Amino acid sequence: MKSKSGFISVIGRPNVGKSTLINKIVGEKVNIISAKPQTTRNKINAIYTEERGQIIFIDTPGIHRARNELDKYMLKQAYESLKEIDLIIFMVDGTSPFGGGDRFINEQIKSLDTAVIVVMNKIDKLNSKLLQDRLENYKKNTGREVIPIAAATGKNISNLLDEVFAHLPEGPQYYPSDMFTDQIERFIVAELIREKIFNLTREEIPYGVAVLVEEMKERDKGKLLIRANIYVEKKSHKGMIIGKKGSMLKEIGKRSRRDIEKLLQTEVYLDLWV
Repeated sequence: MKSKSGFISVIGRPNVGKSTLINKIVGEKVNIISAKPQTTRNKINAIYTEERGQIIFIDTPGIHRARNELDKYMLKQAYESLKEIDLIIFMVDGTSPFGGGDRFINEQIKSLDTAVIVVMNKIDKLNSKLLQDRLENYKKNTGREVIPIAAATGKNISNLLDEVFAHLPEGPQYYPSDMFTDQIERFIVAELIREKIFNLTREEIPYGVAVLVEEMKERDKGKLLIRANIYVEKKSHKGMIIGKKGSMLKEIGKRSRRDIEKLLQTEVYLDLWV
């Protein structure tokens, strides 16, 4: 069997489950996941390799109508990722019917020559009748066949992969088999910390939060030292992230360290500053 390979963009409205899907397929936490929209700011190449070949996934910011300059930048980044790729996965949310945001995206990709697979996520939250109704709804409005999946549980992911490989051309393996992302470890660590800030602070802290990993080095007995700075837009946000007697920062650090250790397969000493 000849090997296939290709680059794929996963697009869709904010929070339809794009990052969850990529993480489930790749088997590593390479994309930040949060209940807040627009948390994926940077294009991340996630790599999936198996006997049939190699898939390089490109996640994008959620596509929506631009309201400000940041929105315009994120939209530009999203559509840039659609150029010179082999396949687009257009992801929709099965818990809601085809809406204005889906229509907006569908219109944008209609003129592209690139092949498109429509994937309806969150079917684990639907009963059988509603599932069929939503499948017909999305099929009618997109004019394409729709693959139902549950990214969170992995349901029907294998069917989706079959369809993906059916569309990919024959090609070389671009990355080593044990490599799952081409981003440096510091970036992924920073994203994991930023994810915990979003999840724990909810609506209190806006999107003006950045994390910069200043240092990563081995200490005694193989333990990894990671020093990271959390940057906020306003003084009041600093207090919210630190919390009473440092309780919030401690919890951010605890949850971040757990995921980082799982990712890097080593003990970690995490030093956070705001």
